[in-house]
Amino acid sequence: MDDFSNASFPPETIDLMKTAMDAAVATLPEPVSSAHVQSIAETILRTAALGERDPVALQRMALLELQ
Repeated sequence: MDDFSNASFPPETIDLMKTAMDAAVATLPEPVSSAHVQSIAETILRTAALGERDPVALQRMALLELQ
């Protein structure tokens, strides 16, 4: 797992990341593995840290990295 211990996001960005996370996980077939959830979360954190704020783009990047 990447080290995000120094990451800091304003509440609005956290809301956008949560929206992207929920949407990405909802597209996966059941049962959803914890490894997939972790991968999605890491991608969203990393992409948001680079400045992306569009939840659709965050979701798309996370799902692309799963492939």
